[in-house]
Amino acid sequence: MKTLKFKLYQHKTNRYLKRIINAAGVIYNHCIALHKRYYRMWGKHLSCAKLQSHIAKLRKRNSFWQLVGSQAVQDICQRIEKAYQLFFKHHKRKVRAEASSDRNFARGGVKPPGFKKVKKYKSFTLKQAGYKFLGGNRVKMGQKVYQFWKSREIEGTVKTLTIKRTPLGELFMVVVVDNASQAEVEVKTGKIAGFDFGLKTFLTLWVREFAIDGNRQDCDSLTCSDGTKIESPQFFKQSLNAIKKASRQHSKKLKGSVNRERARKNLVCRYEAISHRRRDWFWKLAHELTDKFDVLCFETLKLKGMQRLWGRKISDLAFGEFIQILEWIAKKKNKFVVFIDQWYPSTKTCSCCGHVLESLDLSIREWRCSGCQSINGRDENAALNIQMVGASTIGLGDLSRALPAIAV
Repeated sequence: MKTLKFKLYQHKTNRYLKRIINAAGVIYNHCIALHKRYYRMWGKHLSCAKLQSHIAKLRKRNSFWQLVGSQAVQDICQRIEKAYQLFFKHHKRKVRAEASSDRNFARGGVKPPGFKKVKKYKSFTLKQAGYKFLGGNRVKMGQKVYQFWKSREIEGTVKTLTIKRTPLGELFMVVVVDNASQAEVEVKTGKIAGFDFGLKTFLTLWVREFAIDGNRQDCDSLTCSDGTKIESPQFFKQSLNAIKKASRQHSKKLKGSVNRERARKNLVCRYEAISHRRRDWFWKLAHELTDKFDVLCFETLKLKGMQRLWGRKISDLAFGEFIQILEWIAKKKNKFVVFIDQWYPSTKTCSCCGHVLESLDLSIREWRCSGCQSINGRDENAALNIQMVGASTIGLGDLSRALPAIAV
């Protein structure tokens, strides 16, 4: 499966697609209201099949709802059902955690789906019917033809087509394709790298080379390189003054006025520019790393906990978004991405002898091991430990070298 995204031309016929999105938002809110009413009356969850059947009957009597295709309406019901199932699953786990006094899990929560403002509703999805590609950069939806910026060829079988509306009012076409052409040619570099995320530096990496001999991979004779640091541009921090200025201008305008809408679009443009610059940097960095290394080892992060501690800085670094992009590119190039256990003490473990410290304050950037008297840099030591654990996980190293010593 492959997802392709294209921007639609600005045209007056786009108003029809925006009306369809608004109608989809009205149907979504009505489905949420039915769920809540059904639970108040019967104390049960409204099944997806009953909801689809009821909405189909209502749709026949409402001309505005008929703007949305039948398959798009079914997709709305299915998305609501998926959100409720996720809520039920998490609620059961939360009840079990509270019974077992697991306070760390009991504090978190997944809320059931709620109402959305129609003007902020984003998309609708067409599956087997309702659209037709006419060749070139034209697509027919309903009785109207739309043009899009065809930045790449659409190869394979189209499974779904989604129209998305941005906060600026621009429309994008998202196409999910099956059996797409295979990606780039595989390039072997014979290198494995461990990466440590940081707050001051985005990544600290430690590289080792391993020999490839047929089906045998040997990691005994290693060539090591010192920890290299990759600084984060911190795009939000760079544009913070412009964001504050645009936000002040927006708050001063009269609600409902044309000037307020203009100021809102200006503020949204500022945020989108930050997002685009950050995503562009992530893609370039991910391509660079996957071209240099065959195996990339990372630590498993608890991003929600980090968000509570450091807030805006974690959002600006966006570790989760980078990992998603890196995994997609690595899969495309047949490279391995390995994640070590979340609770492995990579920072507090000496990479030379395996001695583990009881505690290590975040302000301490270097520390001396009491076992072997070696001086360890905080980030470099963590990157080396992550690299060794990742190598042992896939059979490229000795597990005893990576795990800390256990006192008997």
